[in-house]
Amino acid sequence: MKKTFQLQVEGKHPDRLLEAIKHEIRKYIKREQNKARPVGVDFWDFDCRFGSSEATAAVIEFADITARINAYAADKADAFYLELLAKPGVKKPRPPAPAPIAETDDTSDA
Repeated sequence: MKKTFQLQVEGKHPDRLLEAIKHEIRKYIKREQNKARPVGVDFWDFDCRFGSSEATAAVIEFADITARINAYAADKADAFYLELLAKPGVKKPRPPAPAPIAETDDTSDA
């Protein structure tokens, strides 16, 4: 998804427009995540870019999308650009847990 979203549209309430934009983004993410994954891929990850225009868009974390949208809406910006590109993701294995230390029973006084 590469799209410029308008935050100020005549005849539409800004709060409803903001919710509609977020809904469209969530719907796109859900649609991409439900696509069949290639062999060896655990999940769909996303490359994200966000900014006031395509030329000024910067790379952001996937989890920061909603916070950035809310910040632009709070600043009364006219529009923002969002680029979401799905990419295959592979889970990293957890490091092995350290072995528990055996406790000695020192209750005898002999």
